[in-house]
Amino acid sequence: EVQLVESGGGLVLAGGRLRLSCVASGFTSDTYAVAWFRQAPGKERQAIACVSRSDGTAWYDETVQDRFTIAADTAKNTVFLQIDILKPEDTAIYDCAVDTADRCPCSGHGCYSIVSGRGTQVTVVS
Repeated sequence: EVQLVESGGGLVLAGGRLRLSCVASGFTSDTYAVAWFRQAPGKERQAIACVSRSDGTAWYDETVQDRFTIAADTAKNTVFLQIDILKPEDTAIYDCAVDTADRCPCSGHGCYSIVSGRGTQVTVVS
């Protein structure tokens, strides 16, 4: 059974940092891409970063590229999202998803179709 589990969220002060983790299990192939999404209150879910496990290609949304770092630990089947200099506007539910065609970035129908259905809450207070 394919499974994605996020962790690492929490309540933090503005200016702080967090490292989110996405652990993937049950995949029969090592060739896939992992993306992080976030959904802020009252807003649509947005892709913010992705990484290809096969070649390490990474992509960031322009709104986060200066403070977010995505990295894959292939040995642990884990993708991390480091968030530095947290801002109140980073408050959101963060979740990860997999694209089995290893597309990073990818948008539109069929992209990142394997989702966790859970997410981890990040709340930033000033």
